[in-house]
Amino acid sequence: MDLNVPLPKMPVETPCFVVIEESVKHNLRQTATLAGGVDRMVPHVKTHRSPWVTRYLVANGVKAFKTATTREVEMVLDAGSPEVIWSYPTTSEAGIARAIAAADAHPEARVTGVVDDASGLAVWVKLLANGRHPNVDLRVDVDPGMGRTGVPIGDKAVELAVDVSKAGLFAGWHIYDGHIQDLDLTVREARFLDVQAKLTEMFKRTESAGLKTDIVGGGSYTFPFWAKHTQARVSPGSWVYTNSQHQADQPHRGWKVGAYVLSRVVSDHEGTLTLDAGSKAVSPDMPMERRFVSAGVNKIVKMNEEHTLAIAPGLHTGDLVALVPRHTCTTAYLYRKALVLTAGGEWEYRDQLGCER
Repeated sequence: MDLNVPLPKMPVETPCFVVIEESVKHNLRQTATLAGGVDRMVPHVKTHRSPWVTRYLVANGVKAFKTATTREVEMVLDAGSPEVIWSYPTTSEAGIARAIAAADAHPEARVTGVVDDASGLAVWVKLLANGRHPNVDLRVDVDPGMGRTGVPIGDKAVELAVDVSKAGLFAGWHIYDGHIQDLDLTVREARFLDVQAKLTEMFKRTESAGLKTDIVGGGSYTFPFWAKHTQARVSPGSWVYTNSQHQADQPHRGWKVGAYVLSRVVSDHEGTLTLDAGSKAVSPDMPMERRFVSAGVNKIVKMNEEHTLAIAPGLHTGDLVALVPRHTCTTAYLYRKALVLTAGGEWEYRDQLGCER
């Protein structure tokens, strides 16, 4: 894993979220090739929550994005994207009303929600009945085996799609197969193809019912298979900044570390060092010993809100340390600002959404 990332040569208050613009640009080129072209990419903005990154992607040919929250829907529309998919099903009237309002404010764009049962569909239909919203439609969220959201492949999915179509709202399908993460690429592809066989059988039925097979599918581990074996548009997961997990599991993708948390050694205690970045600086949603990797840090001993105790024999009090999170998505969520090393070699602060929802 290449942890040779540039550190700022200026006074910086730590902990700080750092982004390397050239690596983001490199990762776009790599990912577009793997996805079968930039026009097939539907990136998920929860992986970076950055307005400037979103604008950059729009300017470089990305025409659609997935989002997790209504604030992200608004950010994508403000960045000039012609299409945004709010990719999580909900029955929240307030949330759906906010997404519809965002669509009304951007009539030139297409705003798509997802549903996985009749309850969610009923809320969308109820709220869309008030006024005209020609640029709002829905996708059916299908569960390919992950067991989180989505209607199971088969009869229920077909029935729901027919109901969405009868409401005049059917835009196609949304399929996230994040449970397929086998390190052996042959096994991973075989599992993907098994799911595809079941989907193909289902789509024969929906096509005979007059429903189009427009799909947005995939995640970090499967999107190249979607590009290779289907005509779907693909969602390539956490590629913008990448993370220590993908650097370890998928070095063949050629992604570069695009973001890290800058920390400082603040204390030395007979074999352990204390860093000024704890669980408020690096996402705590992974097991403690795997929350980040860093050159010079051999082991994470303890982590609390503001500090991390680590075994790091080569580091000393005052040293700056780059911590590459295992889950950069939820780490980016902790910051309202990022210190960006620009393509021109300058350091500047740029806005992040932080925890805005």
